[in-house]
Amino acid sequence: MTARRPPRPDLSELGLGTRLAQAGRDHAVDMVNPPVARASTILFENLADLDRALKDPDAGLYYGRRGTQTHWALEDALTQLEPGAAGTKLFPSGVAAITTSLLSCLKAGDELLITDSAYEPSRTFADHLLGPLGITTRYFEPRCGGEIADVISEDTKAILLESPGSLSFEIQDVPAITAVARARGITTLIDNTWATPLRLQPLALGVDISIQALTKYVAGHSDAMMGSATATPALWPRLKAAAYRLGHFVSADDCALVLRGLRTLELRLDRHEQSALKIARWLETHPAVDRVWHPALPSHPDHALFCRDFSGSTGLFAIVLKQGSRPHTAALIDGLQHFGIGFSWGGYESLVLPVELDRIRTATQTPLPGPIVRLSIGLEDADDLIADLNAGLARYQAQF
Repeated sequence: MTARRPPRPDLSELGLGTRLAQAGRDHAVDMVNPPVARASTILFENLADLDRALKDPDAGLYYGRRGTQTHWALEDALTQLEPGAAGTKLFPSGVAAITTSLLSCLKAGDELLITDSAYEPSRTFADHLLGPLGITTRYFEPRCGGEIADVISEDTKAILLESPGSLSFEIQDVPAITAVARARGITTLIDNTWATPLRLQPLALGVDISIQALTKYVAGHSDAMMGSATATPALWPRLKAAAYRLGHFVSADDCALVLRGLRTLELRLDRHEQSALKIARWLETHPAVDRVWHPALPSHPDHALFCRDFSGSTGLFAIVLKQGSRPHTAALIDGLQHFGIGFSWGGYESLVLPVELDRIRTATQTPLPGPIVRLSIGLEDADDLIADLNAGLARYQAQF
């Protein structure tokens, strides 16, 4: 008989560190880590074994695209981090997790609402792929809260949130929005990559599908791309079916990398948080910096919402410079010794990226006037990063 998928143990009463260390390990036999099981074809011992699998393809090994023990271990571990979740599906990128989740709850004639602070690829998918399929998209003020009721139409079937926005860092009133949505039978989804389930628990706040780019904090080492979507019992069958029908699959090797990252996620997030807050507080005192846009700082306009809903912060935030324009930021960015210039974030290394919000947003104006620089604080010594930024800001100021 082919391998069966064991029942997921209930780890809900255990501490976070224990859950991160133990979740998914029931898929390992006589070893600490689940095996890296690569497979396309699965062999059945006899016809009865095949017929049993046909009746319930997700109960065990069936076909490579349904996953192996390596995939199940990561899926189950992620599900264990989301109270109230029925299951998790894995995708080759965070974008794929977002797009498939949207397709699982939308059809021609429906309308999608997206926060105007959303990740740009989410907008691109909605504008260029959902539109031709007959699905309308409208963008709304990220801080609208319960006033989302004034934006909803009869055709609205889904709302995509992102809190905080990964470029402009607004905190959304998730419970207020989900309360309105649930009363009207509207599905809510959230991109929870910034916080991970360790800092924000979206399903507990009424969200139906919680999405992450595992590429970032969960994998944590800038060497694997993957996304995940975790759903409530009501949405889980639709999400699972959409993922399979669209042919999404991730390699067992990448699963093993992400699962390894997951084991140390709590420790790494604590370091990201502590270093980022130290650097952000220092930047608030620098004469070249107009403001620091970090939701864990009291200076952030949504700090009260952040304290209410989040259990902590991570390593991504932005600064707004007092003068100059994007070309001037080269003097700051190009000479940095400990910050790479690149997309993504959440790896062990620090990154810097200039940001232009005006070309992205369509429903609202940017809340951050002036040159914006986004910082992803890695695991380096915070004092070394401060010294690097201090030298870069001195180069920046010397231009004026």
